[in-house]
Amino acid sequence: MAVILLTGFEPFDGAERNPSADAVNAVAVDYEGPHELVIATLPVAFESSAQRLRALIARHAPDVVICTGLAGGSAHVAVERIGVNLMDARIPDNDGAQPIDVPSEAGGPEARFSTLPVKHLVQVIDAAGIPARSSLSAGSYVCNHVLYTVLGAVRPDAVAGFVHLIFPGRRRPRRPALLI
Repeated sequence: MAVILLTGFEPFDGAERNPSADAVNAVAVDYEGPHELVIATLPVAFESSAQRLRALIARHAPDVVICTGLAGGSAHVAVERIGVNLMDARIPDNDGAQPIDVPSEAGGPEARFSTLPVKHLVQVIDAAGIPARSSLSAGSYVCNHVLYTVLGAVRPDAVAGFVHLIFPGRRRPRRPALLI
């Protein structure tokens, strides 16, 4: 039995909710698959999100990890292809940290590539009636940091990556879990 880890984020920047956490929790409610499903909400904070993610990976040894976050202002779900070794925050995270031009991992590679089947996921999401695209930039805030971290923390044979979800109301599927 495979272990699948899905993560979303807690609210940030004054919001009451974060749709990424709502989406992964909806998956947990609807999931009837044969694999073990682990759902987690990560803090919107550079240091503590990476610590929590590494702890989850160490505890559960997942075969698949899909981290999700919110793509504010986007009309498309974005399946990310690359995480870069950069933290460059335009606003402070929920712990008050605002790193500028700091590496996610000192001495780490400049970038790490998603091992998700990016093009296939884009096709599946599009076929479900939700606009999707592949993306070459997860930004430089906590989402990118989480993508870079997960790709360095999982086993070499694990599949891992990041999907930016769209704001509710832009395109609302009948079942929010379809976003994942």
